[in-house]
Amino acid sequence: MRWALVKVCLAVTAMVVVAFAVPLGLVVQEMASDRAFSNAERQAATIGPTLSITTDPVQLRKAVESTQMGAAGRMAVHLPAIGDSPPADIGEGRAGERAVAETRRIGRATTTSVPGGGSALLQPTALGSGDIAVVEIFVPESEVSNGVATAWMVLAGVGLALIVGSVGVADRLGARLVRPAERLADAAHQLGEGRLGARVPEDGPKELRSAAVAFNAMADQVVELLANERELAADLSHRLRTPLTVLRLNTASLGDGPAAEQTRAAVEQLEREVDTIIRTAREQRPATGLVGAGAGCDASEVIRDRMAFWSALAEDEGREVRLAGVDRTVRIPVARPELAAALDAMLGNVFRHTPEGTPFAVDVHDASDAVIVLVSDAGPGIADPDAALRRGNDGGRDGSTGLGLDIVRRVAESTGGDVRLGRSVLGGTEVRVWIGLDGRSRGGAGAARVRRGVRRGNRRTRGRA
Repeated sequence: MRWALVKVCLAVTAMVVVAFAVPLGLVVQEMASDRAFSNAERQAATIGPTLSITTDPVQLRKAVESTQMGAAGRMAVHLPAIGDSPPADIGEGRAGERAVAETRRIGRATTTSVPGGGSALLQPTALGSGDIAVVEIFVPESEVSNGVATAWMVLAGVGLALIVGSVGVADRLGARLVRPAERLADAAHQLGEGRLGARVPEDGPKELRSAAVAFNAMADQVVELLANERELAADLSHRLRTPLTVLRLNTASLGDGPAAEQTRAAVEQLEREVDTIIRTAREQRPATGLVGAGAGCDASEVIRDRMAFWSALAEDEGREVRLAGVDRTVRIPVARPELAAALDAMLGNVFRHTPEGTPFAVDVHDASDAVIVLVSDAGPGIADPDAALRRGNDGGRDGSTGLGLDIVRRVAESTGGDVRLGRSVLGGTEVRVWIGLDGRSRGGAGAARVRRGVRRGNRRTRGRA
């Protein structure tokens, strides 16, 4: 907006300066020309009394040389033939015979250009004999344009000063208009980044003051809505404690055995997650807390831990499980609970939406700037992958809320990565989770190594399948 105001003011001022300066300069040029020829007419008139008295060439030559123009060699007198006397030219004439004859014929003063530059004023003068003599005054070009260049320079300087001054005024005015808008945009960015205390001073032009008032009201409403949402999440989570307590008491009576231990472990984990939700909501922090200061975990360790839980269930259902790429430490900027929740969401989908006995695999591929986690199965696949990634969409799978893949997507996007669904080498669905390690967009040499590693892993999987 500021630069736009400056450009508009520059264009308008330039047009005004041109509209006034150019005609004024032409007027100055015309005045200089009129002044030069008026002076020539006065000089031509000085020889008129002498011509009315005598036409003797000798006397006329003396009279011409006694004038200012004659002494400078700029006056000439062209006498016609009088009686037996032939035509005579007194002084240095520059106009041609045709121009002199034409002036004598029409009987009024004329001007004509002369060779070498300049002009000649031809003034007819009546003689006592009734004939017409022509007085010629040479007007050089320097006299015609005397003072014109100086006037043009003065006009150009004044115009430039007007343009510079108008641009400066427009810039200051634009700054007053833009500053409140920049504060409003900055506050909007801060609010978008999660700094809910961002507010805008209500000053500036009337329209921007109204926008600031609306923004502050919106920010207050957002804070209130988030507070209500946190309280609702805490209240709803707290209500789960009663049925969880009943479940924990019931699991105590299940006795010993793998199924009983798994049930008790699941109930304990559910209690921990509920406690985390309540604590996070009460502390007024984002419930996800995906990436932050000190956040991060060893992806291999988390995947091994969660696969130990799911492998027992897979064994009960006769599913073949393959795990690859978790034999070394792979650090990622994601909190351990969030990665575990994302992995549980993907593996839960495998168990929920594929028949018993369907094999699945989890692969981890590491590079310098990205980590890829692949969860593939040999099930029927997903009919519409794009719809499955939209929050709240079941993706064509019965009984699904669509929130599981949304959890996975938010974990990946918090690191600058993404989630893609495709066809796995096992014949079913492949969920590819791209986790960025440096917050940059996917690409570069490290990403290329990850892709090559994924292709090699897929070929190995295809060979075993």
